Amino acid sequence: METIVSVEVKGKTIEIYQSEGDCRDCDNYTTLICFHSRYNLGDSHEYKSGDYSGWDEMEAAILKKEKDVVWISPLYMYDHSGITISTTPFSCNWDSGQIGFAIVTKRDIRSLWGCKYVTKKVLEKMDLDTWAKGEIETYDMQVRGEVYGFSIEDEDGEQEDTCGGFFGYDVKTNGMSDYLDQEQIDAVTAAW
Repeated sequence: METIVSVEVKGKTIEIYQSEGDCRDCDNYTTLICFHSRYNLGDSHEYKSGDYSGWDEMEAAILKKEKDVVWISPLYMYDHSGITISTTPFSCNWDSGQIGFAIVTKRDIRSLWGCKYVTKKVLEKMDLDTWAKGEIETYDMQVRGEVYGFSIEDEDGEQEDTCGGFFGYDVKTNGMSDYLDQEQIDAVTAAW
């Protein structure tokens, strides 16, 4: 557990550290079907990249097999001193390329929303494109190692609070601000 930031505020020490966190362990609308020889990415699936002559053939097979896909997007990865994932291609053809697809099925929406029918009106209401891309952005934070936690110790070195699994480095938007007061937030933000 590497400490990223350590600040003292009113006699308390607040430390921000890299944390473990797997956003794929919670309920997700998207299923990430990924292939890479060096990285284990995305969700488990039964597709084998060698069974298809290209991405178009694989996409057709996914749409045929899953039958109730309501959203599909290619997934791309850039690999250079770390990796990052996106639904849009990267400009560097040497260190980037497509690694699979992200899909959302009616089955997943029914399961997570508790609705019996997935209609066009339901899809418009939930803004599926924004939601699905948001899940992929969160997964991207995970693969980049941008998952953090904090601990607060009193002046005697006794731990008062600790929590992990915050995605992204911005304390004001990643959820840590729910646990820290404004002075602590300002100190951590200035030190980070």
